[in-house]
Amino acid sequence: MPIATDPLSRIFFALADPTRRAMLERLAAGAATVGELAEPFAMSRPAVSQHLGVLEQAGLIERTRQGQWRSCALRPEGLDDAEQWVTEHRAAWQSRFDRLDETLAALVAGERDAGSASDAHHEASDAGPSDTSTTDQADASVGDPKEQ
Repeated sequence: MPIATDPLSRIFFALADPTRRAMLERLAAGAATVGELAEPFAMSRPAVSQHLGVLEQAGLIERTRQGQWRSCALRPEGLDDAEQWVTEHRAAWQSRFDRLDETLAALVAGERDAGSASDAHHEASDAGPSDTSTTDQADASVGDPKEQ
């Protein structure tokens, strides 16, 4: 799978994997060695290193080496681009949801209005015989075709 080239795509690609998100959550508590990060996962060290490489390329972590120890630390500013993108688009999405809510409310209100008019018609016809109106006479004259 080709790695994304723009910074925002790299961030979202890195966040798309649950293993990498778990590693970021662990690093939120403080720096950790590669071994500490690998501990909860049943995967090889090269696979862990590959995940860390994706996080580093996205700018979400920083890897350092001190002697034989390799440690990783969270870079919270790495999420700034993603946060800015979501913030910019949230207003447009919210506006669309608000319009959808208004449309649905109008449809429901229209159904209620149509339903109460229909209910009133049914109540009048279910009320039983009353003085004969022209509508009742017209309905009575239609009848069943077999009777004609």
